Amino acid sequence: QVQLVESGGGLVQPGGSLSVSCVASGSSDSNYAMGWYRQAPGKQRELVALIADAHRTNYGDSVKGRFTISRDNAKNTVYLQMNSLKSEDTAVYYCHALNLRSLVAYWGQGTQVTVSS
Repeated sequence: QVQLVESGGGLVQPGGSLSVSCVASGSSDSNYAMGWYRQAPGKQRELVALIADAHRTNYGDSVKGRFTISRDNAKNTVYLQMNSLKSEDTAVYYCHALNLRSLVAYWGQGTQVTVSS
């Protein structure tokens, strides 16, 4: 069983930057794609960014050019650097892990990101 623990959310002004991170534990298998999703009040959960390895990333259209996903396999950690934040980026951000062998997926508990002046 994989546990995902997010940290780093908070309140930031429009145009500002924020970084969130997610530490994975509970599995010795490193063959995971990691990602971030978000859910705003009254909206469906949507993809923010995915990273399979250091060279394969994918971003939601609304965050391309502003957000960067990265991972440190030695620390079992995935990061999301968010720049040029907008009010519409306000949401609960969830860490996601997908085992690429079994296709079993795991979710973190979420961390709130609020962009407001």
